[in-house]
Amino acid sequence: MSAPGAPSRTDKARSPGLPREMGYRLPAEWARHEATWLSWPHNAETWPGKLGEAAQVWVDIIRALSPGEKVHLLVDDAGEEKSVRRRLDTLPSKANVLFHHIPTNDAWMRDSGPLFICRPSRTRPVAVTHWGYNAWGGKWPPFDRDQQIPGRVAEALGLPVFRPGMILEGGSIDTNGNGVLLTTEACLLNPNRNPGLSRVEIEQRLRDYLAVRHVLWLYAGVAGDDTDGHIDNLARFVAPDTIVALVEEDPRDENYQPLHENWERLRRMKGPDGRPFRLIPLPTPGHVLHEGRRLPASYANFYIGNRAVLLPVYGHPNDARALEVLQGLFPDRALVGIPCRDLVIGLGGIHCITQQQPAQP
Repeated sequence: MSAPGAPSRTDKARSPGLPREMGYRLPAEWARHEATWLSWPHNAETWPGKLGEAAQVWVDIIRALSPGEKVHLLVDDAGEEKSVRRRLDTLPSKANVLFHHIPTNDAWMRDSGPLFICRPSRTRPVAVTHWGYNAWGGKWPPFDRDQQIPGRVAEALGLPVFRPGMILEGGSIDTNGNGVLLTTEACLLNPNRNPGLSRVEIEQRLRDYLAVRHVLWLYAGVAGDDTDGHIDNLARFVAPDTIVALVEEDPRDENYQPLHENWERLRRMKGPDGRPFRLIPLPTPGHVLHEGRRLPASYANFYIGNRAVLLPVYGHPNDARALEVLQGLFPDRALVGIPCRDLVIGLGGIHCITQQQPAQP
C-alpha cells in the first residue's frame, strides 16, 4: 500500500507543462529572497514544558531577518496573531512581518511548507511546488492541516501550483541553484515515503519539477534524527562548487562512521563539469541531551537570509569554530548565533522552521 500522497506508476509525471519545460528551477538558498516563511509554534507535545522557550527562537529569527526581507508568519487565528504581535512589539522591523491565518498541526515549515521555484519570465515568474507530506513517514500524526500549507500559501500569494504526486520534505534536499541536488538514501529511498517509486523514478520527479540535472546521494543521518537522515543536518551547498559537511572527530562517537562515509562519498563526487567539489568540514556540537536522550543538534542546520546567516548554537566550544567557518564563507552577511538547545528538543533546528521565497528573477 502506498504512503499517503505517494503517486501510482500511472501518474503523468512527465506530461507536457512540467515546470522544467516551462523554464522553472529551484534556486539556491543564498539567491535573493522576497521573504522567509515561518509557522508560529503552538504544539506543546513537540516541546514538552519548553514551548515558551522554543518560541523565543522564532522571535530571534524574526529579529535577525526582518531588516533584510519580509517575514510571512502562519498563525492559527486572530487570537494567536494578537498574542504573537505583543511578543514582537519591540522589534524595530515589525512592519516587515506579515500574518496569515492558516491553521497548522506543527511548525516545521521547511518540510510541510511550499518549495518555491522561479523562472526569468514576466509571466508567473514564481510558482509553488506542492509535494506530499506525511510527517516523516507517519511518525507524528496528525498532519492533515500541514498537508494543506503549500496550497494555502500559493492561494494567499496568487501563485500557480504544481503537484508532483510524491512525498518530499524540503529538509531532505539541498541545491546549488545550478541543477545539482544533495540528498540521502536513508530518507528519500525509505519505504515510509514513496514505496511505489524507484530511485530512478524519484530522480525523474526531481528533474521534472525542480529542474535538477545531477543528484548526489549521501548515506545516513545523525543520531537522534527522526527524519531518517535529512540533508540539512549533514551537508549544505554554500556556493555552486562548495559544500560544507558535518564531521565527527571522535571515532568513539556513534556519528563518526556515518559522517565519515558521507565525507568519503562527497570526496569522490564530481559535478556535471567533471570537477570535484570544494569540501569544507564543519564540526559537531558534541552530545546535546534532553532527559538522557541524544538530540539531532547540528551546525549544518543554518539558514541563509538576505543580510544574515543564522547559525544554531548550543553553548559548546565548537560554536565559535562553526561561526568562524561560516563567516569566512559569507563575508558580506552578518553571522548570527541563535541559541537552540530548547528548539532542538522538538528534534529540529533553524533550517527546519524556515522556508525561503525567492525574489523574482
